[in-house]
Amino acid sequence: MAELTAGTWDFDPAHSEIGFTVRHAGITKVHGIFEEATANLTIAENISESTVTATVQTTSINTGNADRDGHLKSGDFFGAEENSEMTFTSTSFDLDGEDLTLTGDLTIKDVTRPITFSGEFAGAVVDAFGVTRAGASVTATISRKDFGMTWNAAIEAGGVLVSDKVAINLDVAFTAPQN
Repeated sequence: MAELTAGTWDFDPAHSEIGFTVRHAGITKVHGIFEEATANLTIAENISESTVTATVQTTSINTGNADRDGHLKSGDFFGAEENSEMTFTSTSFDLDGEDLTLTGDLTIKDVTRPITFSGEFAGAVVDAFGVTRAGASVTATISRKDFGMTWNAAIEAGGVLVSDKVAINLDVAFTAPQN
């Protein structure tokens, strides 16, 4: 296992996925990803002082259905034309072995709320090309209403078409600073 050396690690979008899951009609889950994102992981000498910042392009949403993607980009949800970015800035970084907890401020549609991601730090390795990489898988659940995304439709059997709760699923990789 390689070390988490201090410095700013670069986001590796080719080996990362920024995803989400939301219940549809109360019976299925719809999954989607954001295809464009940037992030930095700054590892401090004292690991608990490390930070993460990220920016996600809301226009890059992809659920595998063009009509649904168009609706999600509309004012009913992201309002992507006016709000083309979501951002995250960490306020707390806790790494205990493989357990990773990351708390910070998530901003969507000019609304900022605290959020806590938790999950697994997968470790750091030197790959076949001599590049040191680190990876993690973390999740958090938000209320979309907290971010001004209140659109919904009643369904005949009762309930609503789109759940308020959205799971955010991050599988991310970063590369170490090059000396």
